[in-house]
Amino acid sequence: MSSVATLMRRSDAPLARRNPVAKLAAGLVFTFAVLATLDPLTPALAIVIVLAAVPLFGVGYRELARRAAPVLLGATGVIVSLLFFAAERTGAVLFTLGPFAVTTGMVYTALGLSLRLFAVALPAILIFTTTDPTDLADALIQNVKAPPRFAIGALAALRLVPLLGAQWRLLTLARRARGVDAGANPIAALRNFASATFALLVGAIRRGTRLAMAMDARGFDSSEPRTSARRQRFGPADLALVVASIALSAALLATTVALGTFDPLLA
Repeated sequence: MSSVATLMRRSDAPLARRNPVAKLAAGLVFTFAVLATLDPLTPALAIVIVLAAVPLFGVGYRELARRAAPVLLGATGVIVSLLFFAAERTGAVLFTLGPFAVTTGMVYTALGLSLRLFAVALPAILIFTTTDPTDLADALIQNVKAPPRFAIGALAALRLVPLLGAQWRLLTLARRARGVDAGANPIAALRNFASATFALLVGAIRRGTRLAMAMDARGFDSSEPRTSARRQRFGPADLALVVASIALSAALLATTVALGTFDPLLA
C-alpha cells in the first residue's frame, strides 16, 4: 500500500461514504461551536461526541490515538507555556513550582485551550483520514463551484504531504551516514534538528515550485471550462449530516449556557 493510501484511506463506513464537502461543512460547523466559547466544558462535550462517532467513520480508536499523538504534544506545549509565561494568575493558588504559582484561573485557561485543541483536531483527523484527496477536489469544483486552480492545487498539496515524512527519513539517514550525530548533547541535537528542518523546508519549496510550473505547462491555469471524470453527488444523506452537525452544535452550546459555564469568546 502506498504512503498516500495509508495516510488517507477510503472506507465503507456510513459517515466515511458521505460527500467530502458535506463532511467538511459538518466539521467546520462543529469547530465554530467549539471556538465560540472559552470554557472547558464545551470542548470536553464535543470530544465525547466525536469519540462516539468514530466507529461511524470506520476508524479504530487505536489508529485515531496514533494519528492524534502530535496533538497531545501541542496540548502539552500549551500547558507548559501557560505555566511559565502566563501574565495573569487569577484565582486561588493550588501549588507552587519554584517561583511559579499555579492558580485555579491558570488551570481553567490551560484546560480550556488544551481540550479545544483536541476538539478541533479530532474531527479534522477523522474527515481527512476517510476522504480521498481526488474526491475532495472534485467535490469542491462540482458542489461548491470552487475555482479548479484552487481545488487542484489543494489536491496536489495533499498528495505531497506524505512525501514530507519520507524526505525527513532520507535527510536523517543521509546526515547519519555523513557522521552528523549529536550523541548525548541536547544542544547539538536541537541544532541538528533545526538544520534538518530548514533543509526539509527548502526541499518542499523547490518541489512545490517545480510542481506549479509543471501544472501550468499542462494547462491547469487555462481559463477554458474543465470537465470532471467522476461525479460527486450531494444527496439527502449528505444534507442530513450537515443538519445533524448544526443540531449537535446548537445543543452543545445550549447545554453550556443552561449549566452557566458558557464563556463567549467575543464578550
